[in-house]
Amino acid sequence: MKRKVFYSFHFDNDVMRVQQIRNMGLLEGDEPVSPNTWEQIKRTDQGVKNWIDSNLNGKSCLVVLIGSQTANRPWVQYELKRAWEQGKALVGIYIHRLNCPRNGYGIKGANPFDQFNFTRHGRIIKPLVYDPSYNDAYLDIKNNLSNWIENAIKQ
Repeated sequence: MKRKVFYSFHFDNDVMRVQQIRNMGLLEGDEPVSPNTWEQIKRTDQGVKNWIDSNLNGKSCLVVLIGSQTANRPWVQYELKRAWEQGKALVGIYIHRLNCPRNGYGIKGANPFDQFNFTRHGRIIKPLVYDPSYNDAYLDIKNNLSNWIENAIKQ
């Protein structure tokens, strides 16, 4: 059974890297929204919130694909908060070592989870964050993504 996940990332900087992960076909991730639909959604903050909330529904895990500026993105922060409030597992994966056809390799960004305190049942939870292999980040993600998500869910 493929897990259903919600991918959180900085669209402008990292969409090409994220597509590589989506194309692995390991998970049922949220499909990218069409540019025309996104233009309509993002006209209001409430429209974006409604879209995020709707797309988090039925997912077991929020996968934050961490690029150079992901931690600073307000919608990524909102997605983190909402996923946690809804009891979703959280996992982070650095994607700066994936080669983007437009921008090449990236710069390692800050851990977006460091901005929050996650607690459940009085216990502090540190979401798992993975930094794929320098030698072959793509293969490392492909071989381990499902396990990383399962580890987060067990946590």
